[in-house]
Amino acid sequence: MAIDSGMDLLRERALSMRESLQKSQTITDNVVSILGSFDSRLSALESAMRPTQIRTHAIRKAHVNIDKTLKSAEVILSQFDLLRQAETEVLKGPHEDLESYLEAIAQLRKVIRYFSSNKSFKNSDGVLNHANSLLAKAQSKLEEEFKQLLVSYSKAVEPDRLFDGLPNSLRPSADGEGNGKSHGGHHNDDSETAAYTLPILIPSRVLPLLHDLAQQMVQAGHQQLLLQIYRDTRTVVLEESLKKLGVEKLSKEDVQRMQWEVLEAKIGNWIHFMRIAVKLLFAGERQVCDQIFQGFDSLSDQCFSEVTVSSVSMLLSFGDAIARSKRSPEKLFVLLDMYEIMRELHTEIETIFKGKACLEIRNSATGLTKRLAQTAQETFGDFEEAVEKDATKTAVLDGTVHPLTSYVINYVKFLFDYQATLKQLFSEFGNGDDSNSQLASVTMRIMQALQNNLEGKSKQYKDPALTHLFLMNNIHYMVRSVRRSEAKDLLGDDWVQRHRRIVQQHANLYKRTAWTKILQTSSAQGLTSSGGGSVEGGNSSGVSRGLLKERFKMFNMQFDELHQRQSQWTVPDTELRESLRLAVAEVLLPAYRSFLKRFGPLVESGKNSQRYIKYTAEDLERLLGELFEGKSVNEPRR
Repeated sequence: MAIDSGMDLLRERALSMRESLQKSQTITDNVVSILGSFDSRLSALESAMRPTQIRTHAIRKAHVNIDKTLKSAEVILSQFDLLRQAETEVLKGPHEDLESYLEAIAQLRKVIRYFSSNKSFKNSDGVLNHANSLLAKAQSKLEEEFKQLLVSYSKAVEPDRLFDGLPNSLRPSADGEGNGKSHGGHHNDDSETAAYTLPILIPSRVLPLLHDLAQQMVQAGHQQLLLQIYRDTRTVVLEESLKKLGVEKLSKEDVQRMQWEVLEAKIGNWIHFMRIAVKLLFAGERQVCDQIFQGFDSLSDQCFSEVTVSSVSMLLSFGDAIARSKRSPEKLFVLLDMYEIMRELHTEIETIFKGKACLEIRNSATGLTKRLAQTAQETFGDFEEAVEKDATKTAVLDGTVHPLTSYVINYVKFLFDYQATLKQLFSEFGNGDDSNSQLASVTMRIMQALQNNLEGKSKQYKDPALTHLFLMNNIHYMVRSVRRSEAKDLLGDDWVQRHRRIVQQHANLYKRTAWTKILQTSSAQGLTSSGGGSVEGGNSSGVSRGLLKERFKMFNMQFDELHQRQSQWTVPDTELRESLRLAVAEVLLPAYRSFLKRFGPLVESGKNSQRYIKYTAEDLERLLGELFEGKSVNEPRR
């Protein structure tokens, strides 16, 4: 019973659900039908509105095109307006209002860029030509303004203004003399740390204007013209400032001709001038250059180098002339002062003359410092050791007196004029002995050291005859110098006589080495007779004419070679030169006369005898008189 009632309940619910589903389907079909009708109506409406939409889109597009055209026209008109404004400023020139003038140039460049990138516009080429022409004119006026402005404010600095920039300790004294000449001043370190005030070379208000003008010229590609204008203007001004200060352009020959008192004063002034030039003038010039060419470092370095190179050269050439001139003890203290000022200025020179463009100037300054140091080295110290170990490889090609010899001999003679200074030196560095005995001992050792050094230098010669000539010249120079100075009393007659014998020994060795071979050629030795023996006595009938011709020919060749070579050699002392010529003539001429008298007729009886008997004894005597005069290779015979 229960089961039957449950089944009936299920059937009722299933029937109810079927009826509900049928109703939902009906509703769904109705909704679909309604929506379908809407779709049809919307399609019809869209079809009806399509023409209107097309017309609206066309109108909007036309408005956009009109806006674009109007905006393009406005841009073009603005460019023409900029061009007219720039032209007005360019015609006025830069002198009245440089800032506006530079703005006008910038506007011109914008106009040119615009029309260059929009060449499709009608008449754009004509506008470009006009704008470029206007820019060229503006640039030309700009360059002229730069030159005029630079020239107007570039004036030589008066000495008083430079002196005002020095520390008080270095300013000229009331009597008008500077403190540059200060022997022993190398001990004063105050000058290195004292404050210096740079002179105003160009007013500070003008420098920004010059910078702007320079920048425009660089942008226009006129860098070389800019460099030329700046160099030509500032170089003259800098040189004039140094000239007003008292700097002179002196050659090595000028220096060598000067009296010592004059030269000493000039060296003292040079030390003062170097300090002023580097710490004030060159430093000020570098400051001006860096401000005008700010942003263009390589151009700044190049301009500064070209402006200063001649002035630096003028200063350094004087120092170089002193360093390279004939070394002598009287220059000792000033050489040390010159070396110290170069050392003091080294850091400033490296800083001021920075960059690749100034490398040669820096090298020149460094080279001068080294030369000064080399010249003055060891003078206060063990001079004997410096002489003996002098390692200069430069040989005097003509065998004359070596620079080391003249330097040392001058030093020895100079010792006796500076005894007070030397006593002070010996008391500071000596061993406590009497200063006079120390002076004598040092002199003896120096002379021996020089002789040892000359022996070493003589070995550089390949020709043994020139070796002996070199030693003869140098030792003779030592003997002659000692005999004519106070050193004779110090070294004594024994030293003089012993070294005179050494001179004669080298003269004899020279004669033997150089002339033995040609003396053998002018002897009868080796000439064979028709019988196979040697020629003896005065008989020459058995000598082969051909062999004699060869012997004369060989003599001529040997003499020509000896004459050519030894005419280039030098014996600077007149008396020694004449005695050496005489010594050669005394052995060569008798031998040649005898040979010529004995065998000459045999050769002269044949054909072309002048080809073999080239010289008479008188010819040889005259040509021997040309030896040892240091002639050049191409110098003709007398």
